Amino acid sequence: MDWTERHLVDAYVFGYPLVYNVSSMQAIAANGLGSLPPARFNAFTHASTLASPADAFVSVNNDTVYALGLLDLSAGPLLLHVPDTDGAYYVLQFVDAWTNNFAYVGRRATGTAEGEYLIVPPGWTGTAPDGVPVIESPTDLAAIVGRLAVDGEDDMPRVRALQPQFALTPFEGERPARGIPHPHPDLPEHLRFWELLRAWSQAFPPAAAEVEFLHRYAEYGLTDPGNPFGLVARDLEEHLATAFAAGRAEVEELSKPDPDAAVNGWLGLPHGFDYNVDFLGPGTIDAPEWKIADRAAAHATRARSARNGLWGNHGYEAYYAEVFVDADGERLNGAHAYELRLTELPPADAFWSITMYSTPEFLLVENPIGRYSIGDRTPGIVTGDDGSVMIRMQHERPDDAAAAANWLPAPEGDFRPLLRVYQPREAMLDGTFAMPAITRIG
Repeated sequence: MDWTERHLVDAYVFGYPLVYNVSSMQAIAANGLGSLPPARFNAFTHASTLASPADAFVSVNNDTVYALGLLDLSAGPLLLHVPDTDGAYYVLQFVDAWTNNFAYVGRRATGTAEGEYLIVPPGWTGTAPDGVPVIESPTDLAAIVGRLAVDGEDDMPRVRALQPQFALTPFEGERPARGIPHPHPDLPEHLRFWELLRAWSQAFPPAAAEVEFLHRYAEYGLTDPGNPFGLVARDLEEHLATAFAAGRAEVEELSKPDPDAAVNGWLGLPHGFDYNVDFLGPGTIDAPEWKIADRAAAHATRARSARNGLWGNHGYEAYYAEVFVDADGERLNGAHAYELRLTELPPADAFWSITMYSTPEFLLVENPIGRYSIGDRTPGIVTGDDGSVMIRMQHERPDDAAAAANWLPAPEGDFRPLLRVYQPREAMLDGTFAMPAITRIG
């Protein structure tokens, strides 16, 4: 690979989250996702059930019912109404086109009382209603990713009653939105990526410092206002094709765990979503420890997080830790049986769970009992006399009754459990608490 191609690989890593995110938004808008119906822009859509294998979304959670508001603020500001959840956990996470988490509304950030917020496009200069907080989006295109905790099927009526009360209303009257630019038709896959990056980075520009980064690639057409990839010189197309393949491979490499950073096999990700350093609005923590100062490291982290867990929260909202190996360093695989003994439960101000995913897809997998996660709200869990919890992970149902009660079904092949701790306590974030290793027993 020559210098030009290596240079373009950096551009691929930089642009991958934008292209993947906007493509995902388009797909969900058109087709929905599992029980989440197709999403009309500037309105909420709600899932009717907890996520299942029908929700083919990377690392989708099985703890909360999703709400989704896809925003096109080129049509003007939106007034957001949230209901009183009477202390029950929920979060509305605001994500811009580049996957930056730029604001939060919910139990941790703003409490659970009824309220209103004004969501405005970048650079808006109007006047908000008295007493209504303003949330400025860094890009016209954004998403509100809502999660409403559900304590089992018996709790669903409470959540369904809340769902219609989450509302988005045009603040300055109805007007047309610009929408998402369509790529030039009939481009090969490698040129389509670069065209989407070019068109979408201009329609939804990043922060000023990131715009300067993009201009390093002006000679390759990425800042061209026209259609440079419809007619490409042969030598440049070869560079773009090679860099596309190498960039995709690099993102896959970034998505792999770093065994040196793991504790008992678990790789905690308290700072996996700290790549936003430019737009930190209401509900975020604007402090050095929650920002990745090095731009190149931030770009790599952002690409990894988009690949492994698109729309994940900052660590102070939800802590994530993934594990791929057992106590002996061997890959977790459904051909074997494992135990995870929790003598101390993950410290959470809301709740915790462990969700089972296939690898390398990071998707939920069908199982005979329809259990995709296990945690402190799972009914029927058996605890020890000392309050400990022994979780069994294997493909086939255990014969032992206690093990079957605490069974987290695994797929036939390799798998990756993912720990989530909602509103984590400091011991979770500073490493005082450590998850124990998963032990193979058969």
